[in-house]
Amino acid sequence: MNKVDVMKDIDQLTDTYCVDCLVIRDLRKTRGKQGAHRFCIESCTVGEQLQFLGEEIMKISEK
Repeated sequence: MNKVDVMKDIDQLTDTYCVDCLVIRDLRKTRGKQGAHRFCIESCTVGEQLQFLGEEIMKISEK
């Protein structure tokens, strides 16, 4: 997997799931922007996939 493919995967995930996410919209109202972001990092399965892809980019960049 190369860096461009990983970036395309990240863009596809965010466009498909994150742009119109109702959970984020609701959490921003109740917990604020930081609370919604914390949910994405710690609890969201899409957030977990994005973290994995970010780690893959870091591995590619180190080479």
